[in-house]
Amino acid sequence: MATLYVENVPDDLYEALRKRARQQRKSIAAEVLCLLTENVVTAAERKARQQFLRQAQRLRSQRPRSTAAFPASEELQREDRGR
Repeated sequence: MATLYVENVPDDLYEALRKRARQQRKSIAAEVLCLLTENVVTAAERKARQQFLRQAQRLRSQRPRSTAAFPASEELQREDRGR
């Protein structure tokens, strides 16, 4: 596993990071790693997102199975109340 050193971090950014780490009950290093994990897209994540997008586009392009109009929600509620 690689080691990352960051120099010249502005004081206000460092304090915000320190406050955030304290709120999460983590070390600053652990919080930075968490933020990097959440916000930097890896090649595997990019591939998974592209696959998800292709699947969503495929599903969106499919025609609906039924061409009949759907009943209004009021009609469905009346029907349920009548049971």
